[in-house]
Amino acid sequence: MADYYDTLEISRTATADEIKKAYRKKALQFHPDKNPGDAAAEKKFKEVSEAYEVLSDDKKRQLYDRYGKDAVHGAAGAGAGMHGFSSMDEALRTFMGAFGMGGGESIFDFFGGGGGADFGGRETGRGARQGASKRVNITISFEEAAKGVDKELAITNYVSCNVCNGRGASSAQGVKTCTQCGGRGQVFEQRGFFNMTMTCPTCHGEGKTITDPCKNCSGQGVVKEKQHVKIHIPAGVDSGMRLKMNGYGDAGQAGGPPGDLYVFITVEPHELFEREGNDITLDLPISFAEAALGCKKEVPSLFNHTCRITIPEGTQNGKIFRVKNEGFPNVHGHGKGDLLVRIFVETPSGLSDRQKQLLQEFSDLEGPNNLPKRKGFLDKIKDFFSN
Repeated sequence: MADYYDTLEISRTATADEIKKAYRKKALQFHPDKNPGDAAAEKKFKEVSEAYEVLSDDKKRQLYDRYGKDAVHGAAGAGAGMHGFSSMDEALRTFMGAFGMGGGESIFDFFGGGGGADFGGRETGRGARQGASKRVNITISFEEAAKGVDKELAITNYVSCNVCNGRGASSAQGVKTCTQCGGRGQVFEQRGFFNMTMTCPTCHGEGKTITDPCKNCSGQGVVKEKQHVKIHIPAGVDSGMRLKMNGYGDAGQAGGPPGDLYVFITVEPHELFEREGNDITLDLPISFAEAALGCKKEVPSLFNHTCRITIPEGTQNGKIFRVKNEGFPNVHGHGKGDLLVRIFVETPSGLSDRQKQLLQEFSDLEGPNNLPKRKGFLDKIKDFFSN
């Protein structure tokens, strides 16, 4: 066998803390639970455990440093088992001691494996299980999203059987304590050094067996039932939001609470309005004359009234006018958005001869002051070519 210091990859002057740290690293690397079926890893695990057993003991370490491993184990002891350990149990005890674990603790719990492992065979008990949660999709109109609405949904859930009150048996006498696990829902098994807990195969973790099944639910304790659920959708919801309704999912098992119902919202588009956050946008077409001369307009609102806006003379295409507090309410109750009216100046088409004549006369009368943007654009073009 290699030198103990080389096995742990430490110097001969290593402190007790350095020895323990090196051993923990190596032991975790080669532990049999981490390397199932790997004989080489098992051998290495025993080697590092033996090295730690000697070097962590001051007296044994002094003997080893002066006379070698024969002085520590003796000729006969050195040949017992593999490198001084008569069994894997002894190596595992060394491992657990280094990690501060008592002799009654299961090594599987240390690694988080095994699924049903428990400390020292303690009874963990069978836990009540919450019922399954459900999802339902609902589509509402743009106006309903803005104002809030109450809806009724039809859902099918597993509910507690009203014949047996969820027992699963026709009578209270039809429910018996599981004889294999004694009502714990788990069974314990001793495998050498290990204490392992597993779900009881007879009662499947329930801790009880049904000897007289309820005919209505076939011993399940729950039945399918169609239910009508009223929900309130608050004002301000948007597509993709979800509402959680506690307790409207499937019934729980073994006394567990029911699951929840998640309502996913889809809001239909509107033919006039668009939503931007909590604001609502509206495109308002006006004529060329109205934009030039100015006007007043009544615009629709989602809330059963109209809003008057004043469009000043010379208003340009794309100009936005804001009407306060005419947008969506914040779904959390923090104020309201605004109505944004975006001006769309419509160019007249299908002109009569008289209209064309008048427009031509108007065009002839236009000066640079009437078209400041065009004047600025032409000045920039001149500067561009002159440079």
